Amino acid sequence: MATKSKAPTSQFVCSECGYTAPKWLGKCPDCGNFNTMVEELVREQPLSFSRTGVSQRTARALPLSQVGYEKFDRVQSGISEFDTVLGGGVVRGSLVLLGGDPGIGKSTLLTQVSARLATVGKVLYASAEESCSQVKMRCDRLGINADNLYLLNETCLEDIENALDGVEFVVIDSIQAVYTETLSSASGSVGQVRECASKLMRIAKSRNITFFIIGHVTKEGSLAGPKVLEHIMDTVLYFEGQQEDNYRLLRAVKNRFGSAQEVGVFQMTDGGIQSVRDYSNLFLSETRGISAGSAVTPSESGNRCMNVEIQTLIAKTAFGAPRRMSLGVDYNKLVVLIAVLEKRCGIPFFNADVYVNAMGGIKLNEPSIDLAVCAALASSANDVPIDKYTALFGEVGLTGEIRPVHYAEKRVNECIKAGFKRVIIPAKNKKVCEKYADQIELIPVQYVGQMLKALNLRTHNAE
Repeated sequence: MATKSKAPTSQFVCSECGYTAPKWLGKCPDCGNFNTMVEELVREQPLSFSRTGVSQRTARALPLSQVGYEKFDRVQSGISEFDTVLGGGVVRGSLVLLGGDPGIGKSTLLTQVSARLATVGKVLYASAEESCSQVKMRCDRLGINADNLYLLNETCLEDIENALDGVEFVVIDSIQAVYTETLSSASGSVGQVRECASKLMRIAKSRNITFFIIGHVTKEGSLAGPKVLEHIMDTVLYFEGQQEDNYRLLRAVKNRFGSAQEVGVFQMTDGGIQSVRDYSNLFLSETRGISAGSAVTPSESGNRCMNVEIQTLIAKTAFGAPRRMSLGVDYNKLVVLIAVLEKRCGIPFFNADVYVNAMGGIKLNEPSIDLAVCAALASSANDVPIDKYTALFGEVGLTGEIRPVHYAEKRVNECIKAGFKRVIIPAKNKKVCEKYADQIELIPVQYVGQMLKALNLRTHNAE
């Protein structure tokens, strides 16, 4: 008599302390936190144990010298900036997670990618949020007519898996709207997102299918759901930008097959999303050098360097505590640089509101932008504009010293190509940049006060 396979059971685990319970509880009896019980599957242990309790399965370890290289098969998507961010193309059998704000263009981008990949193999676009007719309307608007692109409106992961015969590329739109029948919780819950992502990972690796997964983001800008969602993925991309702007940035924050610092630039048009190849003046304003409070810095992102304008505005505060606001620049870094200018250069900010913005909606996280932020703040405080053909880069320490940064030669070369006439650099980077001295004026500085003096900005106790 055939025995029926035991159906998988679930339990509820506290995400804070790990307490388990057979049913959902509003409050964890162990740690006392509310709404922390998450449904998880209870899987049988596949290992066989002897009477002594020691596993009978053994794994054979290999010496490093005997481990061979695995060659990854890449496929060109036809969108140059998308391939660049992925590290040179789409890797077969990989999981790519694309996150971004609602309406930013995630579905539009992956629809265009699906149409290009349909010329290589069979593509399945599984839409859990839109009907097939809505996806068809988007394809008509983008001018897409691919016979090898199949549409499926389904929210059950098991039904999507049954439709994968002969499919090489799959788009899941979105992971928060898909559910698995093995869990009783609603789609979008922590347990559902974790289990669906795990199943997609097993399908991708066992059947060599490439998955593009769309994920929603929270108000803080991070991907909604458990952090394990990002850990499982091979590549995690963020689609950034303002809906009212035509330009979008695609940033890789994790990539097992390439650089995790690549940035792709796209433009929204009536015909869809297009790659922007000439981005030299994309993050620069035409009126720089006329008004005070702006400075240009060459920022390194992956294998490319882009000149970005940093704008500042200082206004007299109307409240007891002055306000600090930053867009594209780390808030804590801004507060530190304001303190350095007050202490080391005597520029007062205690009674003024400070606003900082990086042009084009780009986010700058590297320390080389410190010097440009200080220059823009000092320019706004003194109401003296900085010459439009001057660029700056360097890390600023708490003592007011300017520390060297990486890729100094590449940054100077980018300033030369953009038409800048002089660049203020850290003194310790001067030696590696001397070969460009006949093409651009190099001004090495060691302290913030020296930078202010080179820009003819007033300071009380410059070092």
